[in-house]
Amino acid sequence: MKVVVYNLGCKVNQYESDGILTRLSALGYEVADSLQYADAYILNTCAVTNEAEKKSRQAVSRCLHYNKDAKIIVCGCASQNDSKQFEGKNGVTYISGVANKHIIPEILEKKGVYVAPVLEEYEEELQPDLVRTRAYIKIQDGCNNFCSYCLIPYLRGRSRSRSIQSIVKECERLQQVTNEIVLTGIDMSSYGLDIGTTLTELIKNLSHIKIRVRFGSLEARVITEELLEATKNLINFCPHFHLSLQSGDDNTLKNMNRKYTTDYYYDKVKLVRQFYPQAGITTDLICGFPLETEEEFNNTLKFIDKVKFSDMHIFAYSKREGTVAAKYKLLDGEIVKRRTKLAEEIARKNKEEYYKSFIGKEVDVLIEKDGGYTKEYVKILCSGSEGSIQKVIPKLYDAKQEVLI
Repeated sequence: MKVVVYNLGCKVNQYESDGILTRLSALGYEVADSLQYADAYILNTCAVTNEAEKKSRQAVSRCLHYNKDAKIIVCGCASQNDSKQFEGKNGVTYISGVANKHIIPEILEKKGVYVAPVLEEYEEELQPDLVRTRAYIKIQDGCNNFCSYCLIPYLRGRSRSRSIQSIVKECERLQQVTNEIVLTGIDMSSYGLDIGTTLTELIKNLSHIKIRVRFGSLEARVITEELLEATKNLINFCPHFHLSLQSGDDNTLKNMNRKYTTDYYYDKVKLVRQFYPQAGITTDLICGFPLETEEEFNNTLKFIDKVKFSDMHIFAYSKREGTVAAKYKLLDGEIVKRRTKLAEEIARKNKEEYYKSFIGKEVDVLIEKDGGYTKEYVKILCSGSEGSIQKVIPKLYDAKQEVLI
């Protein structure tokens, strides 16, 4: 029997999906992680935006395109948010939510809707054995932030941390089969609050890990001298910090319930650069948040140009029913498009400037299918065996592809 596990969400979802794939393989199933002909499909869905949820629903039809008689199991954030959007769809036999994904390989024949309440303690996952270019390691789940635009705390629950011992053990195992691990979670910056420890303590316990260690997304509040000192003691730390921003205006940040100011955020950026002068600093930005005035958006443009991020993920605001921001009147779509375009222009300019600072310098590149990435997460087109680390001296910047060559 062939089973496809198709991931539609974040890196945490990817970790969970890989764990399901590993278990299915151990049980004797033929497995795959891309849509193709199969007897059964497991869809690990996403609900971070309306578009993500729409793609999760459409994935059901895409599976039936390959096999109209297939069984389809739906799990993840979209079904946790609203299981009814999947009930009654052709092929869907089993629906669960974000909890108990580890039992899915054992219940492929089961039918029904079993969306459990979110958990109060960390749920140990099925640990992946898949060898990818880099390995993701989930260190926590849930979120305590309750940003006014975001559904995830309601779907994933409060922050729950995995034990340091469990994380270290998995890192030790994975360094035998890959050259980079990425620590990830729904809200990594809250790691340890529920179990009496901190992200800094976790990093101190990884000082013996020889392969590259990279952070997933972080909140500015977690950046301290103590944390940065701990990263200096890692054998192979990747100085790439994805510091979630969302807006560069203090009033908009307040309306988003982001709990920091731009001055506070910028102080954290300066602290990172004090320890790592050429660090890659990336971020997320929401354009078109309700209540955001033209003046506030202009403040955002000035701020992102001041910080000079090495790369940015820029999104148009997506209204999510059930959040505080959902009650606000949406901005005109053309205004949102214009603001998004203006932010993207600044992001491209600063990315090019940052990338060009590496020209003529020897860097270590982790090779993927089409080039690879430096420790700072700079994309370089080069050749080599996938998964290997090659020394490369980039010579020029390709503005069309936004990569070094």
